Amino acid sequence: MSNLIRWEPMREMMTLREAMDRLFDEAFTRPLSLSGVSAMPAIDMYQTDDEVVVKAALPGIKADDVQISVTGDLLTLRGEFKQENEKKDATYHIREHRYGTFERSIMLPTDVQTDKAKADFENGILTITLPKAEAVKPKTITIKAK
Repeated sequence: MSNLIRWEPMREMMTLREAMDRLFDEAFTRPLSLSGVSAMPAIDMYQTDDEVVVKAALPGIKADDVQISVTGDLLTLRGEFKQENEKKDATYHIREHRYGTFERSIMLPTDVQTDKAKADFENGILTITLPKAEAVKPKTITIKAK
């Protein structure tokens, strides 16, 4: 004897909704390196009264393999994480190291003097220091009391 199950369209809609939720969760919250695409470097950016500082984590990359450009108010980093030789006689259980080319562009919060910019690379951290343009630096005005 077969059992009849009543069809409920709302149950099907919830399944579609759950599938869409799962799709967006995997697309936006899962690290890119786990999905087979090279990951972008992590970046911190802050500003002081005189400069904008950008720090990028680039482990395993040589300083010569990174290109930095500033066009208007857009800072762009380009480079490549090189893949080390795969062990043919080994069975990988976890493989999360990223590889491939990357290009990361970020908007700068203010105008900068690109001709006075400097970049330092130490222990896998690239630090870019961009002095602010004179026109945007805060100026203090002294008040004379009468």
